[in-house]
Amino acid sequence: MAITLHRGDLPAGLSLGPVIAVDTETMGLNPHRDRLCLVQLSAGDGDAHLVQIPRGPANAPRLSALLSDPAVLKLFHFGRFDIASIENALGIRCEPVYCTKIAARLTRTFTDRWGLKDLCRELLGVDLSKQQQTSDWGADRLTDEQLAYAASDVLHLHALKAKLDALLEREGRTELAAAAFRFLPTRARLDLAGWPDVDIFEH
Repeated sequence: MAITLHRGDLPAGLSLGPVIAVDTETMGLNPHRDRLCLVQLSAGDGDAHLVQIPRGPANAPRLSALLSDPAVLKLFHFGRFDIASIENALGIRCEPVYCTKIAARLTRTFTDRWGLKDLCRELLGVDLSKQQQTSDWGADRLTDEQLAYAASDVLHLHALKAKLDALLEREGRTELAAAAFRFLPTRARLDLAGWPDVDIFEH
């Protein structure tokens, strides 16, 4: 496994293929208040590329082009938050997307444990450490422990997608999941527009 840290943007010429795993680290859980600090990417090959976003107006044209490329499928776990954070910071819309948490909620209705750690353990036999989850991602220098934690959030999403796709097919919910994934960027935009806690489909 290789973890490569890039400062400010991806390097020119880097190709990660047609399906990439994506995650973010921020200063908190409010996209308007808490800045985007790190974007993690993986092609599903066991390696991770981490882009550290400096304080101030974000200017990452190569990263932005990749995340908004309609020919590249972006895999997330709880993509709603990551998509909103990316759009707020970079001014782009991530499409098309796939969310392992949504897929898990549509198929694993016998449980309420849909976290990434739970899914990796139960579907892949992989134990993830969450010790760095609440560390300071705005620091100028990230520790090796932070980098390893951040990378772990994208290294298993391709394998999870394969497992969850099989479950979606088995339960006859593939089309329903696809519709939910298409709506996800709009759900993130509703969050940013001021409707984070409102179900607009309620009576």
